[in-house]
Amino acid sequence: MIDKRNVTTLMDLYELTMANGYFINKENNKIAVFDVFYRDNPDGAGYAIYSGIKEITDYILNFHFDDEDISYLRSLKLFNEDFLVYLKDFKFTGDVYSFKDGSIIYPNEPIITVVAPLIEAQIIETGILVYFNHESLITTKANRIVLSAKGRSVSDFGARRAHNVDSALYGAKAAYIGGVNSTATVMAGEKFSIPVSGTMAHSWIMSFENEYDAFLSYAKIYPDSSIFLIDTYDVVHSGILNAIKVNKDYLVPNGHHLKAVRIDSGDLAYLSKKCRKILDENGMQDVKISVTNSLDEEKIKSLIEQGAPVDMFGVGENLITAKSDPVFGGVYKLVAIIDNGLIEPKIKVSASIEKITNPGFKDVYRVYDHNGKSVADLITIHGEKVSFAEPYYFVDPNKPWKNLSFTDCEIKNLRELVIKNGELQVSLPTIEESRNFVRTQIENELWDEEKRFVMPHIHYLDFSKDYYALKIKLIKEHKFNE
Repeated sequence: MIDKRNVTTLMDLYELTMANGYFINKENNKIAVFDVFYRDNPDGAGYAIYSGIKEITDYILNFHFDDEDISYLRSLKLFNEDFLVYLKDFKFTGDVYSFKDGSIIYPNEPIITVVAPLIEAQIIETGILVYFNHESLITTKANRIVLSAKGRSVSDFGARRAHNVDSALYGAKAAYIGGVNSTATVMAGEKFSIPVSGTMAHSWIMSFENEYDAFLSYAKIYPDSSIFLIDTYDVVHSGILNAIKVNKDYLVPNGHHLKAVRIDSGDLAYLSKKCRKILDENGMQDVKISVTNSLDEEKIKSLIEQGAPVDMFGVGENLITAKSDPVFGGVYKLVAIIDNGLIEPKIKVSASIEKITNPGFKDVYRVYDHNGKSVADLITIHGEKVSFAEPYYFVDPNKPWKNLSFTDCEIKNLRELVIKNGELQVSLPTIEESRNFVRTQIENELWDEEKRFVMPHIHYLDFSKDYYALKIKLIKEHKFNE
């Protein structure tokens, strides 16, 4: 467990006021089923990537109230004293189903489902959403940036622009799972074994009498990892020329060579082309060019389209804050109550169609064609038998009149029981395993049409016939007063 803090009271007050009410009304014998899902992909993308299961399980399994927490809650004068005694000995005893960390995910499907006594399920809402929303957002953004780089190296440079320490640390972790090659954040390297990268700032160069001396001093200290920042004064007429001179005067004669130059300002396309030409003319074809300066996927895409000979991109605030679309929008909704073994599906019906929830305790499957490409996700009633031995007929909820079936397809249950009766049931993946899982899905399972930045293919979310009938029945049972 990386985070040794007790973050139990990281919750909205209404979770406790409702839990206090459940306790007074003696409703905690009921089992609640809550789903975690989201409604829209960030940046209008075709998919998102789930991350954060390690932090979510740590949070749930270590959830407890300290004496100081109980004293504070008592001071609010809102809660029954017996309820506070109950909280003092609180331990989560329920079940948690989850997608695998690093999974490709889509809107309106249950990524996580909590099945637990009503109070227990209610008061872990905010903590789960904090980890789910933040890490999934940054992993998704990072992957988008990595795809735009088309195989070129991408490094996370975002810590100093992150919203706080946790945002920087866990953002670096999430970005690495999303595909970046390294991070400039030393703490993330230490805590998560992520490769670290970094060289010098303009202050190093400005602290010397001249640029040449600054580069030479750095080369003597780090001869095997020399990367020079060349835009402190003038990229073309000073920086690149001094970098070449230090390489020829010191590095090469001593059995080393310049690794790269970095440009942090100006017209990056123009300057990188000029530098590449000058480097090549001096026999330094192996020296790479790195660029930084408020990059994002659109700027990287534009640089590549302009033929900028850039080998490495350092991406800061636009990655670590997901600046273009900084809210993931995950929600936590009650979908069923289990009372004396009977499951009663619950639905939230809204005047806004997109806010009508998918009710009930559900299973989620991914459907693959004979080439291993993902063609749709399928929601069924929990425990419902699903067989593809013959054509499987389903309902597209957006076009329920169509007669649709899956043939010559394979199916995979997307979730596993990660916590049962309050105990961890699985070995959670390492960061490297989650990162590799992301790459495998992107390369092998996703259609190119889903990867488009503009008007991507919308992945199908289909219902079994029984599940669709259940949802329509619940909607019809509600009385509306227009």
